[in-house]
Amino acid sequence: MNATTKNELHHLSNTHLDALEEETIFILREVAAAFERPTLLFSGGKDSLVMLKCAEKAFGAGRIPYPLLMIDTGHNFKEVTDFRDSRAKELGAELIVRSVEDSMKKGTVRLAHPGESRNVHQSVTLLEAIEEFRFDALIGGARRDEEKARAKERIFSHRDSFGQWQPKAQRPELWTLFNHKLQPGEHFRVFPISNWTELDVWQYIARENIALPSIYYTHKREVVDRRGLLVPVTELTPPKDGEKVVIRDVRFRTVGDITCTCPVESDAATPEQIVIETLAADVSERGATRMDDKTSEASMEKRKKDGYF
Repeated sequence: MNATTKNELHHLSNTHLDALEEETIFILREVAAAFERPTLLFSGGKDSLVMLKCAEKAFGAGRIPYPLLMIDTGHNFKEVTDFRDSRAKELGAELIVRSVEDSMKKGTVRLAHPGESRNVHQSVTLLEAIEEFRFDALIGGARRDEEKARAKERIFSHRDSFGQWQPKAQRPELWTLFNHKLQPGEHFRVFPISNWTELDVWQYIARENIALPSIYYTHKREVVDRRGLLVPVTELTPPKDGEKVVIRDVRFRTVGDITCTCPVESDAATPEQIVIETLAADVSERGATRMDDKTSEASMEKRKKDGYF
């Protein structure tokens, strides 16, 4: 942390957060008013926790008017799922969890091999949950700076009766006017923090003193360097032949399935320190941490068209 960066933090304004928060609260209330069976996608990650904080401000603790939905691969970090459960209980919110493992038991998800990542198969379980509960709007924490396909999204992203996203069929959103009309079987994915960046999220976490799972902050972890990513050493992601296991000070910029989520080297132990690191970052959050986005330039867009978040 050099003197120049410290000075940048001292002079970094966060007054724009008021406008972002106001927009997010407006969208959360708009969903509650316009749809019959909405739900808020809640993973226990930082973006969904920011969104949940805004929902708490919009409606009050214990009064959030839609359930929280988590699609669990069964391979999530325990620190995150434990935090998810405790935060939902603290707010008095209904939490619905549906598992990829249940879809595997039903035969709707079939892995190519036992070691295949279940992350991509969340789409199937999500669409099954939409059908089960007849959700007509799913509120997600995607941001436009995460990945190129995210930037093509509207705030109210229309999905057809197959749950698919068609980029060219998205509706105009002029003057913050949203077209909520749906045909039977269709639904919307709604992204209230679409106009936020990773830096905005961390500034907001610092300002609002939002609690997060511990793995977002620096800790020591066994990792291997694989194609420029620090892969955590776990039962699901063991080292390959010839790889050297080292212990590094790391933190997670994003959290997801263990099989495809990597930490970054960091000694940042507070939101303020992470703000400083984020100012200097030259690789996107997903680009620096997600193995599943390394397969091709269009990997996220393909998954979104198949029903992914």
